[in-house]
Amino acid sequence: MSKDKVLFLCAHGNARGPMAEAFLNEMAGDRFEAQSAGLEPAAIDPLAAAVMDEIGLDIRREQTHNVFDLYRQGHLYAYVITLCTESEKRCPMFPGITHRLHWPVGDPADLPGSPEEQKAAARHIRDQIKKDVQGFLAEHS
Repeated sequence: MSKDKVLFLCAHGNARGPMAEAFLNEMAGDRFEAQSAGLEPAAIDPLAAAVMDEIGLDIRREQTHNVFDLYRQGHLYAYVITLCTESEKRCPMFPGITHRLHWPVGDPADLPGSPEEQKAAARHIRDQIKKDVQGFLAEHS
């Protein structure tokens, strides 16, 4: 049985997308194959990595994927899920039958406040992404 491929896309591919990718692969890796990418890839955000570490999921990797490279390479996805307005506007139209979804959520890399306030806000973003993934799975089971 082949798995449906899901691409999570955010501006830099360094926080929200990897969080969603980790959750989907953890919760339903037997049914879905998740990837994440960015419009302008950057190194994984340390705050996002830290709040994912708290729940036992490691999102660190050497580099993030560039969505336009994936497009040029001919990757096919059953679902492309954008996590910010910029990615929703600039996401390329992948070939094939692709369902596009939009789950706008704040950026852990751009949080105001003290380090403690930033970490609390990043946890909220993490938990929202987890709920979104759970909702997706409930709809697609």
